[in-house]
Amino acid sequence: MTNIQELQRISTQVRRDIIRMVTNAKSGHPGGSMSSADFLTALYFGVMKHDPATWTRSGKGQDVFILSAGHLTPVYYSLLSRAGYFPTEELATFRLYGTRLQGHPCVETGLPGIFQASGSLGQGLSAAAGLALGKKMDKEPEKVYVMMGDGECEEGQIWEAAMFAANQKLDNLIAMVDWNGQQIDGKVDDVAGLGDLEAKWKAFGWETITADGHDFTAILDAYAKAQEACGKGRPAVILFKSDMGHGVDFMAGTNEWHGKPTSPEQRDKALSQLEETLGDF
Repeated sequence: MTNIQELQRISTQVRRDIIRMVTNAKSGHPGGSMSSADFLTALYFGVMKHDPATWTRSGKGQDVFILSAGHLTPVYYSLLSRAGYFPTEELATFRLYGTRLQGHPCVETGLPGIFQASGSLGQGLSAAAGLALGKKMDKEPEKVYVMMGDGECEEGQIWEAAMFAANQKLDNLIAMVDWNGQQIDGKVDDVAGLGDLEAKWKAFGWETITADGHDFTAILDAYAKAQEACGKGRPAVILFKSDMGHGVDFMAGTNEWHGKPTSPEQRDKALSQLEETLGDF
């Protein structure tokens, strides 16, 4: 397992990648990518069983990750490239016409590491539940991970899938929610309002864990608790309390950067707060 100091180094570089990608493309979703960077870095570099050298879309012999909030490709692509699925130089092609790094994950381009096309919000948990059920039927020991946004949890299909997963005792399924309190139209509580999100997941029969999404000790502890729950008859969800735009002072805590790219001047200001640790693409 990668140590906490190294996880911090990787997540800082991932945030640099995010800023540079959306600025280059003049398009993209940096806010949620920044808020989820820490716990997804921990997943890819400290928790999940995966190997780019032997990856296939079937998921055989490896853990599977589905990005339900498919608009957060900046963080997804950065992590995949930094983990060795494709050259980091390819990040410079983000959202350019005809490239493999489109605005939402797709499988038609054959990009390694992508199991499921996503971005129509609310659908990823259903796909993950199906994959988890398939692994159980095939008696595979590996797990399925899926990440949703908290605004995405306003979608009814999330709760249909949550019922199904609990009913089918998919105890090889671990979900994460990026609980940053923001969505494209403003604060989540002001749009539809989730109420007591923790109580909801518990009521739907899930092992429910809440953790600080920017504290690597808390993040790793939450993943350990979720893994300990595996095999005990019900799926697990980790609610990661996070800060949209985390890591850059003028981007943090607001929905302004949900789907807005930084200008070159804003990019430079942001990068001055994020140390280059692994080398820029």
